[in-house]
Amino acid sequence: MKKTFTILIALLLCAVVNAQDHAFKDGEWFKFRIHYGLVTAGYATLDVENKTLNGKQVYHLKGFGETKGLSALFFNVEDYYESYVDKNTILPHRFIRKIDEGGHTKDKIIDFDQDARKAYVQDLKHDNKETFTTEPQVHDLISSFFFLRDKLDTSNLKEGDETVLNMFFDEENFKFKLKFLGKEVLDTKFGKVKALKFRPYVQAGRVFKEKESLTIWVSDDKNKIPLRLKASLAVGSLKADIEAFKGLANPFHIIVD
Repeated sequence: MKKTFTILIALLLCAVVNAQDHAFKDGEWFKFRIHYGLVTAGYATLDVENKTLNGKQVYHLKGFGETKGLSALFFNVEDYYESYVDKNTILPHRFIRKIDEGGHTKDKIIDFDQDARKAYVQDLKHDNKETFTTEPQVHDLISSFFFLRDKLDTSNLKEGDETVLNMFFDEENFKFKLKFLGKEVLDTKFGKVKALKFRPYVQAGRVFKEKESLTIWVSDDKNKIPLRLKASLAVGSLKADIEAFKGLANPFHIIVD
């Protein structure tokens, strides 16, 4: 359960990319409620700021997730994720992960050199530094979803289409794959919204039933707002729904009956 909650937070923090026509802008903010059945398990937030990193203008993407109420008594989670991305390419320059999950902690900073295809990993907890070779145009956990929001042409998507990105996470290179499942009209707190439905592939095992156990819905407009995420578990399912938002770059289309 703890691991599942953490994965959901991570995906949400990512799941939310020029303002030249970008799908997001400085000041965008989202809040999500994570629930198991009728029980609120926790909340996650994500916001965007204009920043300068090493003399370059970047977007600073900041995410935070935590358990609440009774859930925190059983599996306390407090996770911070940050990504500094290039304003044009949405490729990451720096990724920060600081987590505390029931006493299991990580505190790492990854600096990316996209031209040299290197990732410089600082493990602050263990006072250790390592260098890894990466794939071309590599993404971190957060930048990958912002990149897809901004760069993926959803107007020409057909059911079954798959998109693959290079990703570096937990000191590993791997392929991140997202499959388009089709269009739906989703009931949200704000009304009915036209949505695009996707399935990120996950590793089957102890937590998820199979590699196709996660589903994500985003708004079918220029914002590509993450509306809902659902994970099918061995017992029941865990969901996350958008609770609040502000600072959108484009109009949010709600269907009026």
